[in-house]
Amino acid sequence: MGKDKLRKWKENAAFTHVFEPDLKSIVDGAGLHKGRWAQEVFGNDHPIILELGCGKGEYTVGLARRHPERNFIGVDIKGHRFWRGAKTSQEEGLNNVAFLRTKIEFVQNFFAEGEVSEIWLTFSDPQPKDEKGTKRITSEVFLRRYRQFMVPEGLIHVKSDSPLLYALSKEGWLQSGFPILEDSQDVYADLVHRVPPEFADVLNIRTYYEQRWLEEGKNIHYLRTRV
Repeated sequence: MGKDKLRKWKENAAFTHVFEPDLKSIVDGAGLHKGRWAQEVFGNDHPIILELGCGKGEYTVGLARRHPERNFIGVDIKGHRFWRGAKTSQEEGLNNVAFLRTKIEFVQNFFAEGEVSEIWLTFSDPQPKDEKGTKRITSEVFLRRYRQFMVPEGLIHVKSDSPLLYALSKEGWLQSGFPILEDSQDVYADLVHRVPPEFADVLNIRTYYEQRWLEEGKNIHYLRTRV
C-alpha cells in the first residue's frame, strides 16, 4: 500500500465534511445523517444534489462553486480519490460540500424519502458485460433505487465519454418508461449552444480525465431524465 494513499486516508479522517461510516452498521439500520443531512451537516434547508461515483470530486466542487444556495455530496468508495475534492473544498471554504465513502449499491441506506433533489452520474463505468444493469449505475435498475430517496420527479443527469453507456442508458430508460428530457451525443459542439447560459456553464465543468478525452477527439454525451 502506497504512503500517499495512507496520507490521504489519514487526512480524510480529519476532515469534518468527509463521512466514512462502517457499511455493515448502515445496512443493519444505523442512520448516520439519514433524513437530516441538510440540517446536521450543512446547517440549512437547501436542496441536496449527489454526484455518485464522484472520483476526485471535481464535479461536486465545480457545482458547489456555482450554486452556494444548494448542498452537494460526492459519493465514492475510493476515499483516496475524493481526497482531492475534500481538500479543495476545505481550502476554498466551500461550506456546501461533503463527501461520503460508500458503495453506490447501498446509497439508498443513507438518505430518506424525498431528501435528494438531483443526481449527477459523471463518467461512470459502462460495465459492458452487465446485461441486466445490476452494476451500471445509470441503468433503470439503479434509477428505481434512486427514486426511493429522491423528491418526486427528481432529475438524473448523465455525462459520459462512453458511447456504449450513453446508448445502453437511453435504451433502458425508454424501455422502462423514464422520459428523455435532454439528449446530446456531443455536449460541446451541440448541447452547450442550446441550453440556458447557467446550465451551459455547469456542463462546461471539465474533469482532468474529461479534458484528456477531449484532447483525444472523443465526444462527450449527455442524458437527463426524471424519476
